[in-house]
Amino acid sequence: MIITTEPLTAAAFAPFGDVLDASGTPDKIINAGLCGRYHDRARLDFGPEGRAGISIFKAEARSFPYRLDLVERHPLGSQAFIPMTADPFLVIVAKDDAGTPVRLRAFLTAPGQGINLLRNTWHGVLTPLAAPGLFAVIDRIGPGDNLQEYPLAPQPQVIRG
Repeated sequence: MIITTEPLTAAAFAPFGDVLDASGTPDKIINAGLCGRYHDRARLDFGPEGRAGISIFKAEARSFPYRLDLVERHPLGSQAFIPMTADPFLVIVAKDDAGTPVRLRAFLTAPGQGINLLRNTWHGVLTPLAAPGLFAVIDRIGPGDNLQEYPLAPQPQVIRG
């Protein structure tokens, strides 16, 4: 199975989450006219017992073709990835069919884009395409098991579109 990347756009990604970027006109100009605020860009969801936490992830850079062996999801909260460099990264998502990830899609971010994955969205592991692979991650901190993993067999190959 081959999955070809597509550009990350708000419309294409909407069923899975939010694109975090500074596209379009700012919602408000602040700081004496020196800063544009792009307000409330993500549907963050941490459930009734969770709170927002910010962690730093450092992942190994990957390359194409990429062999996809595992997807995961977080049933108790959303998860946002904000790159700490201007390098693009690979985002893989899937629909759910009774606990099984189906209809895998691969998106390639543009420099300066981040993502917010909605609660319970199947997704690939963090996949930077350049070192150092640093990301600020905003996700749920709280009780309960917020990670489900699903090994893939056969393993699809992801190629650049």
